[in-house]
Amino acid sequence: MKAVRDAVPIDAVVSEYLQLRNAGGGNLKGLCPFHDEKSPSFQVSPAKGLFYCFGCQEGGDTVDFVMKIDHLSFAETIERLASQAGITLRYEEGGYTPGRQQGERIRLVEAHKHAAKFYAEQLDSPEAEIGRKFLASRGFDQAAAQHFGVGYSPAGWDHLTRFLRGKGFSDKELILSGLAQDSRNGRPIDRFRGRLMWPIRDITGEVIGFGARKLRDDDNGPKYLNTPETPLYRKSQVLYGIDLAKKDIAKTSRAVVVEGYTDVMACHLAGVTTAIATCGTAFAGDHIKILRRLLMDNSGAKVIFTFDGDAAGQRAALRAFEDDQKFAASTKIAVSPGGMDPCELRLAEGDDAVRRLVEESTPLFEFAIRSLVARHAVEEPEGQAAALEEAAPIVANIKDPSIRHQYAVRLAGLLGILDTQFVVMRVGQLARWARERGDRGGSQRRAGAPAPAPATGSAHPPAGAPQGARGPALNLRSPAALTERELLKLALQRPELVAPAFDAYGEDEFTAAPYVLVRRAVDEAGGVTGATDGYLTRVRDAAPDDTVRKLVTELAVEAIRSKNVDEVYAGMQLVQVRLRAVERRIREVQGGLVRLGGQAAPDHLAAVQNELWVLEQYGRALKDRGAAAL
Repeated sequence: MKAVRDAVPIDAVVSEYLQLRNAGGGNLKGLCPFHDEKSPSFQVSPAKGLFYCFGCQEGGDTVDFVMKIDHLSFAETIERLASQAGITLRYEEGGYTPGRQQGERIRLVEAHKHAAKFYAEQLDSPEAEIGRKFLASRGFDQAAAQHFGVGYSPAGWDHLTRFLRGKGFSDKELILSGLAQDSRNGRPIDRFRGRLMWPIRDITGEVIGFGARKLRDDDNGPKYLNTPETPLYRKSQVLYGIDLAKKDIAKTSRAVVVEGYTDVMACHLAGVTTAIATCGTAFAGDHIKILRRLLMDNSGAKVIFTFDGDAAGQRAALRAFEDDQKFAASTKIAVSPGGMDPCELRLAEGDDAVRRLVEESTPLFEFAIRSLVARHAVEEPEGQAAALEEAAPIVANIKDPSIRHQYAVRLAGLLGILDTQFVVMRVGQLARWARERGDRGGSQRRAGAPAPAPATGSAHPPAGAPQGARGPALNLRSPAALTERELLKLALQRPELVAPAFDAYGEDEFTAAPYVLVRRAVDEAGGVTGATDGYLTRVRDAAPDDTVRKLVTELAVEAIRSKNVDEVYAGMQLVQVRLRAVERRIREVQGGLVRLGGQAAPDHLAAVQNELWVLEQYGRALKDRGAAAL
């Protein structure tokens, strides 16, 4: 298993899901995929093969990351990583039998891979001429179809089912994958028949479902038929084209959200390579999370929505407005003239027109306000009043006060109200009421909520970070706790700098119970002296439970609090931890002498006094000579 872990770099795996940037000290950072956050607290250490989030405290190695983000079992994760690395696994007890022993998710992914290839090959068949004509009518040639993997599902009942059976897949697997469905006679039949097929891929590029477009008038099904909800495919968490667009989204800090598969194709072929689309559902919270991780929520990022200019398109745009402020990015709307979608626009006016549509987009706030005002006859006082009451709450919801003021002034102009201050005051009043309602709700929730569990996390956790049960509390304002933490970080990250002295430190030299357990894990892993490959893995494996294991991961990833991490700095931490332990023992011995009074036996009193003298001399040597006294 170590060979599999080491073969696939953790930063390469994590980068498939989110954008990573330099965090200093050899680490990378990004927005955590496991909880919502506005500033990146998720760090990856390529050198150590570990990740850790200082916000939600999730952490671990490459296997842990893949298991959690894709909801896989340990065996499925090892199989996937081994496949990526080109490593052949051998299974105990009976040998290697993929159909029987591979994990469920791996099997379903393999079925979809074979299905995508089958459909793509069928597009060249005589029966698929109707599909090729449809693509040509939309401006897509054979090269475009191949680039996006477009295929064709034969019109018969079980062409794909029989093909996949021949590849060793069971009827149960075919139905579970959504590629087949039960028939009246109890035998599975193809779900998609006589349709143009688009493979839907996850962010890593694996095919997890299909979108199927009706081609014939005698097809009584819906215009578009998608894969049903399966262990692989959840439409609320899928963005079509994300596998092709993710690198350019991260590179340009721009995403373009369109409404259909052909729109994504048209945009990409026109040079708008950041286009993506939802799959049969509205753009919502889970889609936002995917984009935010790629955009890194920087203020220069842009999310541009393209919608048809008809009433339904405007309603979709206004729904998008409700989610706008979940992005730090500026959000814009692009509505093409004549209500054409990007595919139609490309056909009618060419690639340049598609690029102009995106470049000339309108801020979403402005679009939302104009759309609401346009519903009313603002040339009459009654219409002005009605429009103000409908549009003012939209402006009041803008979080940035300066932007809110600017749009309040703009709203007054759109309404034709000369008294601009009246509109500004009305918007301000609504914003204040909304804040007060929120504060009261928050106070009530806080009053009824249980006290948060004490944390053992970073000395500077991100504001608003979720807290979980992470073991006994640490007073991170305490110099002792900070120094102990720093020493443990050195022991995990740079063991050669604290060896061999660290291995002579007792558990009682650490004042915080979680740090004692980490110290014990280091000892059980063989100590820092001569730490070899796999040292961190051994320490994590020696941790008594997940809480300590997470703390080990956190300490192994957290930046060391010095620009110059060398033997001098390491020696300072060793001395401080030892000196504080000596001073604690001196206080204990002095207290014991006071309690003894004059009742102690002379030999016992002499022994205690001698221990006190030795401790005081050692403490003085540590202060005077530093690490040389260790």
